[in-house]
Amino acid sequence: MASVLFSPIDLRGLTLPNRIAVSPMCQYSAADGSATDWHLAHLGQLSMSGAGLLISEAIAVERRGRITHGCLGLYSDDNEDALARVIAFCNRHGQTPFGVQLAHSGRKGSVHHPWNGGKGLAPDEDPWETISSTTEGYDDWPAPKMADAAELARLKDAFVQATARSDRLGVELIEFHNAHGYLGNVFLSPLVNNRNDRYGGSFENRIRFPLETFEAMRKAWPADKPMGVRIPGSDWVEDGGWNVEDAVKYAGALKEAGADYVVVSSGGVVPQQRIKVGPSYQVGFAAEVKARTGITTMAVGMITEPKQAEEIIESGKADMVALARSFLYNPRWAWHAAEALGAETPYYPPQYLRAKPETWPHVFPGRARK
Repeated sequence: MASVLFSPIDLRGLTLPNRIAVSPMCQYSAADGSATDWHLAHLGQLSMSGAGLLISEAIAVERRGRITHGCLGLYSDDNEDALARVIAFCNRHGQTPFGVQLAHSGRKGSVHHPWNGGKGLAPDEDPWETISSTTEGYDDWPAPKMADAAELARLKDAFVQATARSDRLGVELIEFHNAHGYLGNVFLSPLVNNRNDRYGGSFENRIRFPLETFEAMRKAWPADKPMGVRIPGSDWVEDGGWNVEDAVKYAGALKEAGADYVVVSSGGVVPQQRIKVGPSYQVGFAAEVKARTGITTMAVGMITEPKQAEEIIESGKADMVALARSFLYNPRWAWHAAEALGAETPYYPPQYLRAKPETWPHVFPGRARK
């Protein structure tokens, strides 16, 4: 039986060759938002991985929207030019469609790189004022400014401008980041959004800002190009937090607004979360959203094995899988998955054709060319 993991899927006007996505992974290696040689090497190799879709790390839509000084941005011409170089390389040497994840750190910004402790920047380290749905800081990170109506309008416009830049770059897909405790997520979660205006309180008010932002981005994005959203499935607290019921309702609203898919992730909005990490630990969220809304879903969460990924798609829990650490550990994960599942081997660059299993049957018996 043919592998469903390696079957094509259509997202609006884009046909992906298989159901494997390289998930966004922050690299903290940019220079004032501009991609560097690290991104050329990192994304370049993943564009040749055989995955069906490659999505960049979170890209800040304004300088203040970065997590660290090393985060990618798309808020200046220099940013755009630097990313154009990376995308051109990926398109020239790879065959994987290139997408970007547009994001804003919200209150989880102005901090050091994770490998340098992740603490807030000191006054002499070029810190910036963060912004959020609230004035409460995340743990001991810098306290944010609460965005007023004028700020919210400006933030929406920043997302729209980054959307326009993405189109100029020839990007094939946009993912709007609403999870992991960043700007969209702090409006969604009742644990953080304690506003008393039209952007806080009820569920409908809490989804208003991210939904309005998505709608503005969708209008600025070509009609034939897909746009998706990464949403939370749970805040991982016992009482009062965002849950899968909220995810279902929000996914339904996004579908009506023109979203082509959702990635259902979780956690990151409050430090007291208790996440139960394990193989496929977030897949159930995606399955619930898919079953109850019919929207195309990507599943994430410790998906490491080919048969595990195949079962997720075959059983209908999700339409795609998005892998992060698995591709950091093994950039050729898709090649090895195809071999394990008896599927047609994904794209190999011509320089690597000698590595295809059928070219060395002494290592892969029975795979010799016929």
